[in-house]
Amino acid sequence: MAADLLAVEVVAPARVRTTGLAGWLTSVAPARAKGTMTVAIVPDDQVRRLNRKYRRKNSATDVLSFPSGEPGDLGDVVIAAGVARRQAREAGHTAQVEYRILALHGLLHLLGYDHEGDDGRMARLERRLRKRGGLREGLIERSS
Repeated sequence: MAADLLAVEVVAPARVRTTGLAGWLTSVAPARAKGTMTVAIVPDDQVRRLNRKYRRKNSATDVLSFPSGEPGDLGDVVIAAGVARRQAREAGHTAQVEYRILALHGLLHLLGYDHEGDDGRMARLERRLRKRGGLREGLIERSS
C-alpha cells in the first residue's frame, strides 16, 4: 500500500450488510488518515466485554477505537451491531448509514481526536466529513 493512502478492512458476519463501507470511509477520511485500519462489526456482548476490560464500563457501547501505535497501522474500530441497529431505527435511517457514522467517529478517535475535551474540534471535523459523504446528523450531535 502506498504511504499516502488509507486502506480499510471491514470484518463482519455474513448477515451484516457492509457493502461500500470501506470505500465510503476512505473517500471521506481526512488527509492525514494514512495507513491501514480495521472496522469490525461484532455482537453487543463482545463490545460489552471490551468496554469492561479497557474502559471499566460493564455495558455495550456503540463504538470503540483501539489505536495500534504501530507505524502504518492506525488501529481497530469495533462497532456493536445490535446497538448500531437500534440507534439507526431511532434516528430514522438504515443500519448501513449508522455503520458509516460510527466508523467515521471511530477513525477520528484513532487519529487522536477526543470530543470530550476539545471544545468542539472533533464535532466540527466530523460534521464536515459526514457532509462530504452525504450524511446529516452524527454521533456527537445525538449524544449532546
